[in-house]
Formats: sequence, C-alpha cells, structure tokens
Amino acid sequence: MVSLVLLVLLVCSSSVVVSSLNAEGYALLSFKQSIYEDPEGSLGNWNSSDENPCSWNGVTCKEEKVVSVSIPKKRLYGLLPSALGSLSDLRHVNLRNNKFFGGLSFELFRAQGLQSLVLYGNSLSGSLPNDIGKLGYLQTLDLSQNMFNGSIPTSIVQCKRLKTLDLSQNNLTGSLPNGFGVNLVALEKLDLSFNRLNGSIPSDMGNLSNLQGTVDLSHNLFGGSIPASLGNLPEKVYIDLTYNNLSGPIPQNGALMNRGPTAFIGNPGLCGPPLKNPCSPDTTGATSPSSYPYLPSNYPPQSDDNRGGKARGLSKSAIIAIVVGDVVGICVVGLLFSYCYSRICIRNRTKDDNVYGFEKSRKGRKDCLCFRKDESETLSENVEQYDLVPLDSQVAFDLDELLKASAFVLGKSEIGIVYKVVLEDGLTLAVRRLGEGGSQRFKEFQTEVEAIGKLRHPNVVTLRAYYWSVDEKLLIYDYISNGSLASALHGKAGLVSFTPLPWSLRLRIMKGIAKGLVYLHEFSPKKYVHGDLKPSNVLLDQNMEPHISDFGLGRLANIAGGSPTLQSNRIASEKPQERIQKSTSSEVSTIISSTNLGSHYQAPEALKVVKPSQKWDVYSFGVILLEMITGRYPIVQVGTVEMNLVHWIQLCIEEKKPLSDVLDPYLAEDADKEEEIIAVLKIAMACVHSSPERRPAMRHVSDALERLAIPTD
Repeated sequence: MVSLVLLVLLVCSSSVVVSSLNAEGYALLSFKQSIYEDPEGSLGNWNSSDENPCSWNGVTCKEEKVVSVSIPKKRLYGLLPSALGSLSDLRHVNLRNNKFFGGLSFELFRAQGLQSLVLYGNSLSGSLPNDIGKLGYLQTLDLSQNMFNGSIPTSIVQCKRLKTLDLSQNNLTGSLPNGFGVNLVALEKLDLSFNRLNGSIPSDMGNLSNLQGTVDLSHNLFGGSIPASLGNLPEKVYIDLTYNNLSGPIPQNGALMNRGPTAFIGNPGLCGPPLKNPCSPDTTGATSPSSYPYLPSNYPPQSDDNRGGKARGLSKSAIIAIVVGDVVGICVVGLLFSYCYSRICIRNRTKDDNVYGFEKSRKGRKDCLCFRKDESETLSENVEQYDLVPLDSQVAFDLDELLKASAFVLGKSEIGIVYKVVLEDGLTLAVRRLGEGGSQRFKEFQTEVEAIGKLRHPNVVTLRAYYWSVDEKLLIYDYISNGSLASALHGKAGLVSFTPLPWSLRLRIMKGIAKGLVYLHEFSPKKYVHGDLKPSNVLLDQNMEPHISDFGLGRLANIAGGSPTLQSNRIASEKPQERIQKSTSSEVSTIISSTNLGSHYQAPEALKVVKPSQKWDVYSFGVILLEMITGRYPIVQVGTVEMNLVHWIQLCIEEKKPLSDVLDPYLAEDADKEEEIIAVLKIAMACVHSSPERRPAMRHVSDALERLAIPTD
C-alpha cells in the first residue's frame, strides 16, 4: 500500500516538472525556428519551458489566447512561417520593417479572424494568394515596399470591411479586380503606387465615398481615359494619377476639379484643364513619346528663393578665379617645399629615399628643420604613433612601402587632398588626407572607420587601411582608374574634346550606382546614408563600372577634427602623408574646386533637417539621372537667369518641349532608345519629388531600372 502511494506521488510530481507549453506556443516556436538572424535578441524569451506564450516579447493574449504578434523594426531575417495561421484567435500581425523573404503562404490566411496584416518594408516576393478573400474581418492590409508580383487577387473584393489597402512599391501587374469600387466601400486609405498595374481605372471607384487623404494610383501603367465618376469621391480627397498612360480630356467635376496639374503629370495623352495642353476635336489620347517631357514649374512647389531670381551659386568667373587661385596656391606651396627640402633636408636622405622621392622618418623623428616641431609633443596614451592599420586581410603593404611609393596629386576638395600612390610592386592606391586634429576622439574615429572598412560591394569603393596620428589621418582606398562620372559626362578641364558616353553605357552606370545605394541602405551593417552623392563621388573603373566613393567621409573628417579645407592647401614634408610629394608629372589630374555645384544635388529638406535620411540619397540620385539624360550641369542658364536642373526640367515639361530639346546632344544617335530614356526620366522625376515621403526607396528605383532592357555593348 505504501509503495502504491509513493508511485502515485512520483507520477504527480514528475507531471509538474515536465513542460506543458500549449499548442499556440509551439506554433510560435516554429515561427522562431524560421528566423535565421535575430540581431537584437527580440525572441530571446520565447522558451518552450513556459506554459503559454503570453509573456513573450511581441505577443499579446486575451484569455490565454494569442490575439496579436507585433515585432516591427527588429531586423529579423528569415521566412514567414505558415504556422501563424493555426492561431485561431489571431487578430493582428505587425512584422513591418524587418528582413523577411520568400512567399506569403496561403496557410497564413487560415486565421480567418485576422483584422490587420502589416508586413511592409520587407523582401517578400511571389504572388498574393487568392485565399486572402477568406479574411472577412480584415480592416488593414499593408504589404507595401516588398517585391510581390502577379496580379491583385480577385478575391480581395470579398474583404468588405477593409479600411486600409496599401500595396505600393511592389511589382504587381494586371488590372484591378471587377467589383473593386462596389465591394470595398469601407476603404479609407488606398495606395497602389509604384507598381505595373495596367488596364483602365474602374468607373465604380467613384463609389468609395469613405476615402480620405490621398488616393495614390501614380507610377503605374493605367491606360484609357479618366472616368468621370472619380469626381464623386469626397472633395477633400487628393487623387494622384501621375506617371501612367492615361489619355483624353480630364473630367471637370467634383474631386477632379481645381486640383492643379500636379495630379496629372506624366501622362502624355491627357489634355484639357488644368494642363496647358488643349484638347483638339479629334483627340484620341495618343501622342508621340517625343512630346513627353511636360511638367509644371510648380512641381515640386518652388520656394520663393528659387522663383524668378538666380539660383544660389557662384558665377562662372568666380569659379574660374577660385580654380586658378587653388592651382597657383598649390604651385607656390610646392615651390616653397622644394626649396626647403633641397636646401635643408637633402642631407638627411639616403640612397633609397632618392629613388622614390620620400624622406623616411622613424617613430616621429623630426629630421627636416623646415617643419620641425617641439619634440616634446606626444600622442594620446592610447594612440600608437604612425601606425598603419589594415582593414582587409589582403593588405600586404606597410607604412614604409607607402612612404617610398611614387605619389601624385589627384585632386583637392573641401575635405583634404587625394593622392594616387604607386607602390614598388606596382599596386596602385588612392590616399586621402583628412588633415590635422587632436587625438581625443580616436576611439570614435577607429569605430567608424573600421565599420566602413567592412563594406564590400562591387559598386562601392573599398577602404583598405587607415593611418592615425595626432597630426594626420589618412584613408587608403582602392584606386579606381577611369576618373569620375562628372569627367565622363562633361570632360576634364583643359581638354577640348572627350569621348561621350552612349546611352547603353549610361544606363549600365545608372544601374550600378542604384545597386550600390541599395547595398548601403539595406544590406550594410548600419543601413547607411551617403549624404553627399554627386557625379564627382562616382568613380569609373577600366570596365566603366561605377563605384560610389567618399562614403562616410564627412563624418570621419568631423571626428578627426581640424580644418580640412584650410589644411588641405598645405603640403608639408614632416609627417608620412606630407612626404607624399606633389608631382609635376602629367599624371596630375584636374584639381577639384571646393566651391560650387554640390549643394544642387542635395534634397530640399537638407537645408532644414540636420540628420540625413536615405531619401536624401534618392533625391541626389534623381538629379544624377537628370544630368545623365540631359548632359547638363545641375545649374542651367536660361537667358539671364540661373535655375537648378530639376526646375529646368519641370519648366521644359510644362512648356511641352520635345524630348530632343531636353536630351544630351551626344545622345542623338540613340533615337531608338527613346522609350528607355523616357522611362528613366519618369524614374528621375519620382526621385526628386519635393516630399521625401513620396520618393521611392532605392530598392524600388533599382528594380525599375533593372526592368529596362539590358544594354548591349
């Protein structure tokens, strides 16, 4: 009898110890197992030892039933499991701004009580399952900023409680389902922009009387006429139909009246008010592609500073004077250096030094009296003097080899001098001097430069090593041999002729720059922003592949301290990089003026907002696209008035200038590429939208460019 009681107690006690996680918990654990990366440990407390998942991060329960899974912006990388569909009481899923990839399983829609599904800002792809129509309680569906393709499921019209539908910035095709406007009358927000939807706009969309804000159908392939029934939408609704293939007269009723031309730009076949393109009696809605570029001058709205008067910038005479002054200044400094070096320092040179043109100095020894400093000057305790730090296992050179190398001045910008350095074994590098400054921020500099050194992409210049001392900071990059995109587009100063880039090559360069930016924005460790993108910062290699350069340079210069702009005007010979002499060889390229055009690549909000955003880079990229299409600088002279390139294009489009008036004359032989050029022009105008929120992400810009024909050499 005692043995029987002990056996019962043993069984009872063991049943308490054994895990009793319920079925919903195991369903969520399968979700966790499908996550390959969780860098922030967001799912760290999802453990099988719990009785239920109600205490887990991102999980909300009601009466011990999971009703919500919300884990946004946690950089989760993995597949979206179908097991979520087994959560019978699930009402809300929010996994926005992560890195989920793969398709959207139809099994997810077994959770038929789902009220909101928010998955925007991931990398999900494939078609949308038709089972979406089973979600009769669905009120919010946001799948924007992904890579979904195929058509919008016809069953979506069964989701009659839907209030928010955002499918923008995907690759969706086909026409809108029948009954779209009849069944989805509860819709309050509708955004289908930046897809490839086609067909006509359903006339029943005028029934969506609950819509608010902006109804965005822009950047698609909708054709035919604008249905007059759209005027039945609430008058406060803004209808964005820009950049489609719509044609015919614009209806003048209700919500379509008094909208201004900005709601209709990018549709070559539209006519009538508010456009300046009157409808002819026999209007068919079709026009030649060459009549495309029309865009009102108030899109984006111009600030008062940019209307009528000269855009801020320097005159040509001022630019020439500054360039000449820079050249003369560097020559004078070079002569002074040569005199001092030959008269006072030459006795300290060894035979090896004479071969490579450098004075070798060990451990900060001050041998050249011209530039002697107080020998009591010391570095921070944590900084090793004259230490070259490799950032790549393939770096096989050391500081001594760098000092002995032949060196030539490549150019000067507001952030120091850039040298071309050829090592004894023939390896060529680019060395940028950041200038002088204190050592108090060394750790910050080290952290930043080593993070940049980890970036590896075919379209981003690689930082190979760096050098730090209290007086000098050097960045050692791969040398890109074919100069900058600015020189390829406009030629080099002093050269009368140059070989213009054909359209096929320009398109390939555009695609490469876009890929590099996508990498920086989405796949680099910190989702970086370049912040200063312009043609002079895009270098071309021997195969004319683009490489984005000067990334993170402004921040590094700021951390390094000093005044790079001033100090880059001085080339001394005491410290290692100062012994990289200014060469009189013909290999010295044009010095880059520190004046001038860079600000015209910056987004309008950059003047007001301190912290840069990725949409700044999108705007800059758009200006570069316009420059590559037109062959013009970012400042255009129109009579006696200067205006920036974006506003000039808008003016040309408003005045219905033919494409030939806008196009770079060197592209005249590429007339058969007119459709591609117009497509790129549309992409560019989307990128330079005055509102950052309305600009596409670089991923979608890159996708749009990739859909264009692959250029053939």
